[in-house]
Amino acid sequence: MTKRPHILITNDDGVNAPGIKHLWQALIEFADVTVIAPATEQSATSLSITLRDPLQIDRIHWKSEFPVWTVNGTPADCIKLGLSMILKKKPDLIVSGINRGSNAGRNVLYSGTVAATIESVLQGVPAIAFSCYDYWDTDYTMAELHVPKIIHHTLDHPLPTGTLLNVNFPSKEAKEIKGFKMTRQGKEFWAENPAERSHPAERHTYYWLGAKIAQFDEEEDCDITWLRKGYVTAVPIHIDQLTDNEHLRSRRESFEKIFN
Repeated sequence: MTKRPHILITNDDGVNAPGIKHLWQALIEFADVTVIAPATEQSATSLSITLRDPLQIDRIHWKSEFPVWTVNGTPADCIKLGLSMILKKKPDLIVSGINRGSNAGRNVLYSGTVAATIESVLQGVPAIAFSCYDYWDTDYTMAELHVPKIIHHTLDHPLPTGTLLNVNFPSKEAKEIKGFKMTRQGKEFWAENPAERSHPAERHTYYWLGAKIAQFDEEEDCDITWLRKGYVTAVPIHIDQLTDNEHLRSRRESFEKIFN
């Protein structure tokens, strides 16, 4: 792309999270940037949208001439209102992040960061989700350095219709980036780690759902394996057609006979 692109930034950690400011910093030199992000943290909200409470759009000020908008809803709400109410025309690209914690493997099903890109693709705008593996003491500087390369490549080599790119940066324990890998989605995900508590006054039981990484034997060519080896991973995720075609072919006839 030769012209200066217009890129919309969002996230699920909230407008004041450090990751989104690192993402903004990575883009402002070569792109016209609009920020539309949740007013508060919306991690693990997935593709949920707000239907039973009013949504409010507010404009806030960062130290730039670029507009920053907040929405008191989910990442998907931000995309919906951003494209329908705030922006006059669709951006060239939507990017989400930089998330605190891994969104590799099957974490895409829970992630608000990835959900924003799913909503973007549903609305016909190409999108990339960016996440850092480390949840604690996250170092976003390494990601900030490499984000422009990935965005330039995506603008020059457009994603297929219905496909988003899920990018994860390895742990800072890797010390240095060994390279980029476009690969398959692994199996790992954040599983529950519940803790039981007793209310000190009412004496009823309540729970913190908690979370821990559920690990599996992974294929050599998948995002989880490459991240462990110190590579930046990019998984193209296609959400335009979710049908299990093999099951459809093998079971269509027998299922339709149930009616008789």
